[in-house]
Amino acid sequence: MLAKVTGLHTSDGGVPKLPVEVLEITTNGCIGDSQNDLKHHGGVEKAVCIFQQEIINELNQHGHPISPGTTGENILIEGIEVGQIQPGSIVRFPNLELVITQDAPPCKTIKESFNDGYFNAISHKKFPHFTRWYAKVIKEGKVEIDDSVEVIN
Repeated sequence: MLAKVTGLHTSDGGVPKLPVEVLEITTNGCIGDSQNDLKHHGGVEKAVCIFQQEIINELNQHGHPISPGTTGENILIEGIEVGQIQPGSIVRFPNLELVITQDAPPCKTIKESFNDGYFNAISHKKFPHFTRWYAKVIKEGKVEIDDSVEVIN
């Protein structure tokens, strides 16, 4: 399976982030996207939040009501093995290049996406690699739905 972009999301702050067709990304983050909590989100080291469709699918199989954008990711990808992404990984799209800086620790803001509010279902500390990831921009550009994605470790 070719790894590709399955979702792009932005918001004026908070969740859910809503779908967009194209996302322009600079070193400061995604154009048209804002965060309510700048202490924990955003900035150059956390310019983009990436999540894997496979994780959403598995959570759905366990009855969690999570769906694209509800946990605040900007880019949703599919076709990369869970566990392949880690800090230092390069994530390359046709017109954009990112480097993973850290996991994105979950918080109560996204609890509605989980049975019994158990947002720690996507905690890297509790479930290694089963998480969202923050990335820094290496090469600014645009990303679109169905763009290819490659992860280099």
